[in-house]
Amino acid sequence: MRRRLTVAILAVVVGALLVASVGSLFLVRRAAISTAESEITTQAQTIGTAVSTHTIALRRTLDVLSRVGDYQAVEVVGLDPDGAFTSLPAPITPSLADPTALQSGNSVVGNLGNTVFALVPVALDAAQRVQFGVTAGQLPVLAVTRHIKSPVNGLGYFVLVAAAAAVVAAAVAAVLARRISTPLVRAVDTTRRIAQGDLSAQVEVHPHDYPELAELAESINAMAASLERARGMERQFLLSVSHELRTPLTSIRGYADAIAEGIADDVPAALAVIGAEAKRLERIVQDLLDLARLDARRFSLHLERVDCADVVAAVADGFRPEATGAGLRIDMRVESAPGAGLWVDVDPDRLAQIVANLVENALKFAAFRVEVGARAEGGFVVIWVADDGPGIRREDLGHVFERHFTSDRVPSRHVGTGLGLAIVAELSAAMGGTVHAESPVVDGRGTRMTVWLPRPRP
Repeated sequence: MRRRLTVAILAVVVGALLVASVGSLFLVRRAAISTAESEITTQAQTIGTAVSTHTIALRRTLDVLSRVGDYQAVEVVGLDPDGAFTSLPAPITPSLADPTALQSGNSVVGNLGNTVFALVPVALDAAQRVQFGVTAGQLPVLAVTRHIKSPVNGLGYFVLVAAAAAVVAAAVAAVLARRISTPLVRAVDTTRRIAQGDLSAQVEVHPHDYPELAELAESINAMAASLERARGMERQFLLSVSHELRTPLTSIRGYADAIAEGIADDVPAALAVIGAEAKRLERIVQDLLDLARLDARRFSLHLERVDCADVVAAVADGFRPEATGAGLRIDMRVESAPGAGLWVDVDPDRLAQIVANLVENALKFAAFRVEVGARAEGGFVVIWVADDGPGIRREDLGHVFERHFTSDRVPSRHVGTGLGLAIVAELSAAMGGTVHAESPVVDGRGTRMTVWLPRPRP
């Protein structure tokens, strides 16, 4: 990778040098030709004026020419009325000379390769015409040619500068490639280890790394830490579910064996335990299926307008016998105006499931009482379930509704499956609501779980 980056950077630099050199040569050549054409036109007109002056001898004219510049040819040629020249200095051709413009008294300037030329009509007397071989019917034309230096002559210096630039570019490219590729190689090696199951792998971040590459490394490290944490939570979740399944299975098997062997003292009581534990197993399996459906987005909701007060009261009444058997009481607290109702658009069965899961969770930890309530607050209906148990640590509050999360607070009794809070969060979100936990509630104890559901618009 480092070699490819070096070659790519160097190729870009060399390509830029080539484009710059070709463009510079072209522009310099065009500028040189344009300047030379302007100069030779002015100089040709000056020479033409000197040649046309009767008082200046031919030698004096040659002296003027030597002072004006270094020319390839300075000649006076004749132009016939039909547009034919007696002769033209190389490399001027009749097609470049434009006889019509010359016969109109205009100068003609142009270039061919590295040679620029100028053609200027001049006025000569009879003696001068004889000197230059121009007949009476011909138009005297001064033809001046000049060679311009090609910018290619400095190509050697340019090549030398370009070579030095290429060497510097190669060194810079090597440094850049190393600084870019080394962190990427470290990141690739670490991600490969993570893919192989080593979630403790970390990408080294050096102080001189580019900020973007350092951010990439930190993101990979954060991802690995998150995966490791999720795997640990999943392991805890599987252990918890295994325990939840093993406990009722052990009871069912023990009582079933006792009945089968005829050693059960109270067969009806044993059958009642088997039935209760079977229902508990059914609830665990149902909760797991609910979570799987939520993951697969196959959870169906049948929304209708219901009064939350009725649903909450029905669920609370259903748990009273279980609470009484555990030495607890369930208090109802519904705050609504008479006849107003706490109306929301929800699936009533799923809302009942939310309240039931919260009540089950509260019954695990309550010391004496569980409070279930509902009220209207702004544009929401608020449903809460509170217990007077030991409460939840502040650092755990934000995680109690996460899947696989296990709090270290010890329940005083075993009720439910331990999966209910994750299902509460999923169902609340599916029906447009939110849920949060608050602890402690009173005197450093207790926990309140609150669900906020939007009220229907008028």
